[in-house]
Amino acid sequence: MPRIFLVEDDPEIGPLTQKQLLREGFDVRLAKDAARLDALMVKERPDMVILDLMLPGEDGFSICRRLRATSDVHILMLTARTDEIDRVVGLELGADDYLGKPFSMRELVARIRAVLRRGVSDRHPANATLHFGDFHANLDRLQLRHDDQEIVLTSGEFALLRAFLQNPGRVLSRDQLMDMSQGRVADSFDRTVDVQISRLRTKLGENPRDPRMIKTVRNVGYIFTSEVRR
Repeated sequence: MPRIFLVEDDPEIGPLTQKQLLREGFDVRLAKDAARLDALMVKERPDMVILDLMLPGEDGFSICRRLRATSDVHILMLTARTDEIDRVVGLELGADDYLGKPFSMRELVARIRAVLRRGVSDRHPANATLHFGDFHANLDRLQLRHDDQEIVLTSGEFALLRAFLQNPGRVLSRDQLMDMSQGRVADSFDRTVDVQISRLRTKLGENPRDPRMIKTVRNVGYIFTSEVRR
């Protein structure tokens, strides 16, 4: 039973969402603010934190930054704001996905399951490892290493990397990458893929002005140009 910490201060939305997620088979603990979340994190490790942006005291952005600095826990952000910049900032801080308010329970559950699936290895042979340049990506363990040092990726970033490694030399559109990595189709204004590719490039040591491995194909999408070896 996946354990979820739901951080929501609204006295109606919080308990209602917790109750409905419990019915869907999740083990859900409710926290109204950062202090309560920190207390829960000391006692148990969740599989996911669902994090509202607008909270009393420390806001969701700050909490996300702190969590990502010390943990690889999945983070799904909830926001009543419609500005794209809020979604972009959340993703740049390391959130795996976002969902705008008001939301349907069906979509929330689908997003939760999609993010959790990205954290589970695909059906590959044991210890399946792909090599590119000086990097080694273990698809079973969701690990990326370079010169014997592990590079920490979020589940969304690793899912994008996997999509590229399984389709080297092929131009992939944003919609295709969104579908491969997040299990949903992007709308015309969705820049989730762009943000996560930017983060992935940084972690791969790419020059943002002249990336060598993940190249932009203008008005189309992206292509992974490095040779992939098994």
